Amino acid sequence: MKKTLVLGCAFLVCALAAAQDHPLWLRYPAISPDGRTVLFCYKGDIYSVPSAGGTATPLTMSESYEFAPVWSHDGKTIAFASDRYGSFDVFVMPAGGGEARRLTFNSAREVPSTFTADDRAVLFSAYRQEVATTAQFPVSIMTQLYSVPVAGGRVSMVLPVPALDATLNSAGDKLIYHDMKGYESDWRKHHTSSVTRDVWVYDFRTHKYRQLTQFAGEDRNPVFDADGNTFYYLSEETGSFNVHKSSLADPAKNTPLTHFTRNPVRFLTRANDNTLCFDYDGEIYTMKQGGSPERLPVRIAEDGRETLDRNVPVNDGFTEARLSPNGKEFAYVFRGEIFVTSMEGGVTKRITNTPYQERSVSFSPDGRSLVYAVEKDSSWDVYRVSIERKEEPYFFASTVLKTEPVVATAAEEYQPEFSPDGKEVAYLENRVTLKVINLASGKTRTILPADMNYSYADGDEYYQWSPDGKWFLVQFGLAGRVQVPEVGLVSADGKGEVHDLTHSGYDNTEPRWSMDGKMFIWGSDRRGARQQGGDLITADVYGMFLTKAAFDRFRLTKEEFALVKEQEEKAKKEAEGKKKGKEAAEAKDSAKVEVKIDWQGLDERKARLTIHTSEANDWLLSKDGEKLFYLTVFDKGNDLWTTDLRTKETKLFAKLGARRASMELSADGKFIFLLLDGKPAKIDAESGKEEQIRTGTTTTGCTGNSSPTSTTTTISPRCSPRCWEKSMPPIRAAGTTSPPAPATRPLSWASCMTSITRGPACAWPRWWRGGRPTGRTRKSRRGTLLRRSTALR
Repeated sequence: MKKTLVLGCAFLVCALAAAQDHPLWLRYPAISPDGRTVLFCYKGDIYSVPSAGGTATPLTMSESYEFAPVWSHDGKTIAFASDRYGSFDVFVMPAGGGEARRLTFNSAREVPSTFTADDRAVLFSAYRQEVATTAQFPVSIMTQLYSVPVAGGRVSMVLPVPALDATLNSAGDKLIYHDMKGYESDWRKHHTSSVTRDVWVYDFRTHKYRQLTQFAGEDRNPVFDADGNTFYYLSEETGSFNVHKSSLADPAKNTPLTHFTRNPVRFLTRANDNTLCFDYDGEIYTMKQGGSPERLPVRIAEDGRETLDRNVPVNDGFTEARLSPNGKEFAYVFRGEIFVTSMEGGVTKRITNTPYQERSVSFSPDGRSLVYAVEKDSSWDVYRVSIERKEEPYFFASTVLKTEPVVATAAEEYQPEFSPDGKEVAYLENRVTLKVINLASGKTRTILPADMNYSYADGDEYYQWSPDGKWFLVQFGLAGRVQVPEVGLVSADGKGEVHDLTHSGYDNTEPRWSMDGKMFIWGSDRRGARQQGGDLITADVYGMFLTKAAFDRFRLTKEEFALVKEQEEKAKKEAEGKKKGKEAAEAKDSAKVEVKIDWQGLDERKARLTIHTSEANDWLLSKDGEKLFYLTVFDKGNDLWTTDLRTKETKLFAKLGARRASMELSADGKFIFLLLDGKPAKIDAESGKEEQIRTGTTTTGCTGNSSPTSTTTTISPRCSPRCWEKSMPPIRAAGTTSPPAPATRPLSWASCMTSITRGPACAWPRWWRGGRPTGRTRKSRRGTLLRRSTALR
């Protein structure tokens, strides 16, 4: 009876999820010229619904992402953008549904704006080819406006400048659009700067541009009135984005037509009778001329295909990875979930199984715990998962795991790292404040305050514990120059000031300790090459020595160092022969790393370690500190190079050719663990021999038994990492022993059932909200291209 009731409830949930009478997150609405039909985008497909409301009809049904539908003026054809062949291209299809024809074939992102007045061509925006006379910055957001025949054929340039959301008047001789002056997110609200968008008009007869709006904030998405003089647009002049009305004759005068306050109005379109259609708070509204906004009731009857699962291999596409202290396993993030795989044999275990995004994973010093960040209930928190059974030394073979919060407050906490003794965890609060929490007492302390950091994008802050846990190397900014990163040293007790170690005025990033704690290395563009615009585009690796003895040792020649090394080895053997038992144990304890700092003359004890400036990506020292390994680009993609710090001999250590790469040295110094374009690999630190790492079997059951199966993850076919409007993927690694999913998962428009045994699986999509993926090329705070990666940190 109980089983029957459970199954009945499950099928009821499926039925309710399949038919949605009040769906949310309806986007890109476009009203037809006759005002009878509205197109919109929902979960990556295009739907059609009567303008009076009703049940929506899907026009596209594919795993690709379709958006930005526009109508031809006769209402018979629609154009839209789709990534079904990789990048976004322009397609056309009959307005009532039918075969979609591809019109553009360029690798650039191409998005349609409108049809020409005669409906023979589609206007679209793309960054394809600059004109020779252009003076604007050559970057992909500074697009051009193009035209492509509806019947197919050659693409031609219409305007050489960004002309976004462009529409024509009825005569076709004037084009109204909003501009693009520089980078800023399309979705940012209440933004005022020199790059805010304005509305412009272009006259095809006189070939002249004219700026129509002057508001310091955002003005965008204009459409002409049927009279060809009046135009409507979206503006934040009254606070939030609302519909405003103005005219070509007197553009300085405008009248707000809507008065929404809580959320912005988006995606404005117009019918021939001047009925306006737009999006507000995830729903579609229409507004007749002289009337008030009316919500369009939409019902979507889905076929339940989101409950269907498919298996995908879990062997690449990792967004980050960390090596365990013992070098026997590594943890990684795949599609927002954490997995652990053995270095030998590829035995894999799934660690998390939640509707939330997890990231920033790292091991405890003993390898028995993982700490990570999770965006749970719309807030980033820090959690820990630990192996429960003492007889189980590794995560990949563990059977019982315990998950508990470390820091879970209303603030955003992420990027956690265990202290070297495993008793504390450092983390970032609200992007820029470095804090430490004591795991036993739960007390927190601030290490680096918010006013000494600047975060432009998620994951661009950096810090590292010292080997003895008493210090932090940090990347920070000085007052008045907070966007220019310097390298600092600050006490881990939270009581000391930040010591500026570089104070160069150039970008100094991602300092790393040597294993013995006697020096650290970092990247700097102070001697980098400049591009035409003046920005520095290459960098070098530098080293700073914390004691005079360490600096003197570094400056020894190869021959001098050989003599010193010989004497040290001789003394070591003699000391080992004299010490036994308790004395040997005490000697071992005394050999633990202790960071010592000679403050006098510290900033002068530095050296440039690389012999050539390059697009340096990542760097580390060998265990003995005699070799520098660094990832950089000289040819196609990142390769691993090495420099002997004694002789300055530099050579290509391993040919990788990776677009994205990051690395980590094993604790014994014998191999380098890498993440290459989302795939794990390891390289012998002596020979340079590369070895791919398999993720080939998965542990199963909670009984301690295991059986070899292919490592796969079960996902919803509607979920793609690049399509952030589609539902959060219900992921299940086949045969793994994951912690049970929460019993009270939030249901939303993306709620679905992956299986009767699993229960409701999908919640709000997370990967587009929590920040950008780590481990990829990014610009430094001042625009310098430094290929920094946080994927292995």
